[in-house]
Amino acid sequence: MSQLTPDYLLIQIFNGLVNGGFYALLALGLSIIFGMLRIVNFAHGTMYMLGAFVAYYGAQEIHLPFFAALIVAPLVVGAFGLLLEVTLLRRLYGLDPLYNLLLTFALVLVIEDLMRLVAGALGSPYETPAMLAGATNLGFTEYPTYRLFVIVVSVIVCAAVYVIIERTQLGAKIRAATEKPDLTRAFGIDTSRLVSATFAFGVALAALGGVLAAPNTNVQPTMGDSVIINTFAIVVIGGMGSILGSIVAGFALGVIAAVGAVLFPPIANTLIFIVMVLVILFRPAGLFGKPERAA
Repeated sequence: MSQLTPDYLLIQIFNGLVNGGFYALLALGLSIIFGMLRIVNFAHGTMYMLGAFVAYYGAQEIHLPFFAALIVAPLVVGAFGLLLEVTLLRRLYGLDPLYNLLLTFALVLVIEDLMRLVAGALGSPYETPAMLAGATNLGFTEYPTYRLFVIVVSVIVCAAVYVIIERTQLGAKIRAATEKPDLTRAFGIDTSRLVSATFAFGVALAALGGVLAAPNTNVQPTMGDSVIINTFAIVVIGGMGSILGSIVAGFALGVIAAVGAVLFPPIANTLIFIVMVLVILFRPAGLFGKPERAA
């Protein structure tokens, strides 16, 4: 316990914010897709993995710079998500949500096996961009510059998405198209295009998280599996479909898990789920969620 100095705990808080950034981006995409489309997208972690691989193969094959990959990978994976929505998921709207869950789970198995054939089971490292290499003096310690970059980008993206969804006319159209599609069509709005674009955007957020994670981990076919379960728990804690809840819970649970792992290591892998159980017991709709009204 002698190592638990204030400076060491501050480092763990920053580490938690880094992981929280990944969780927040993934949870945000999941919440947009579920809140607007009522789809439980089990393949969301796979899209996170594909984003990392687009960045990796972009760098290997065409020397795609990291900062360009931050834009290109979400666009590529978002387009792939759009294709999945138009060709597969759209056929299941109106049916029991279990069909969407089973379909997206099947996509996980198929896509991961394909990536194993292409990239191998172990994957490969992705080099940290030279501009972000090294460490930055925070006053109390030297902290990796790239990790600080992840925190800043995650916060900016999450804040921008929140404003777009909750405070703009486009966000109002998206909410209207999913809550009152018939009424929205009466105003001349193409709801099918709006729904497709919403799904693609949610998937693109997951891909962005994958690109940011690539220099921080090994790019491998199963990298999405290690974060998606925690992400689902975070979405439940924040409130299913709650944009603000996903952002706050993502960053908060990242910090709680990192600090908790230092204070009491045996609960490191279960702390998020302990919090989820407590939230379900005392606030079933989540911290920021609203109870569903009976029809």
